[in-house]
Amino acid sequence: MNKKKIIIGVAPVGGWGEGNNNPLTPDEISKEVYECWNAGASYVHLHVRDRNGKLTDDLTLFRETVEKIKAKTDIIIDGSTGGYPSLTPYQRSLSLDVPGIELASLNMGSCNFFDGVYINSPQDIEFWAGKMKEKNIKPIFEIFEAGMINNAINLINKGFFKKPFLFDFCLNFPGAMHASSKNVIFLSELLPEDSLWGLVYFGGEDFMFMQTMAMTLSATMVRCGFEDSPYIAPGVRAKSNVELVEKIVSIAREIGVDIASPKEARKIMGLS
Repeated sequence: MNKKKIIIGVAPVGGWGEGNNNPLTPDEISKEVYECWNAGASYVHLHVRDRNGKLTDDLTLFRETVEKIKAKTDIIIDGSTGGYPSLTPYQRSLSLDVPGIELASLNMGSCNFFDGVYINSPQDIEFWAGKMKEKNIKPIFEIFEAGMINNAINLINKGFFKKPFLFDFCLNFPGAMHASSKNVIFLSELLPEDSLWGLVYFGGEDFMFMQTMAMTLSATMVRCGFEDSPYIAPGVRAKSNVELVEKIVSIAREIGVDIASPKEARKIMGLS
């Protein structure tokens, strides 16, 4: 009997800028991604950032980072279309213009977010979806609230994307849906046929517990990294992203799950 394969992603750059061993330069990021790839990560989630970790519309450092990563690994690169509401829809989709992007996050609606509102209008979502379709980039639908799944289904019904459909449940962000096994099961039962899902869990010291729960509830993808949470255990911060990947790999193997290579992950996700 073949074991289930889990796809491990890493989001290596925290949104909180310098310090705490947060990689920021192309050399720092590409080195960490290389180590994470060696440890078992199959895809890397990247934002377009400046040298202080702030979101920007300048692609110079992003392009350099992607080139350095691709020179040493076959890891899948996932470009973000997330970002501050102050950035225009065009600015938020600049990562899609960089060669080598195979996946991209696609936020499927608006919600309260920290002390503001995270705005993703229907028009903007369709703009990003159209750009992804044009460039043959597969989206990971990012779901912060249950109703956002309907927005994804509407895009699918319009013929934007092909199965399998990829979903990330983005939970525990202040203002949005709480993370619990009940909510994860509820969301997974709303998905259309031929869908795969994963958990993006923000900030908690119980990060590893929540990702273990996701794997036991049939997640296909799990994501770790300083963008999501630096905690390797309650009260213990990882010194690097690779520590987080190694911990996820160890847990997966302990519960009888195999780790998908990038080649296997491409096949599972339906990438070209």
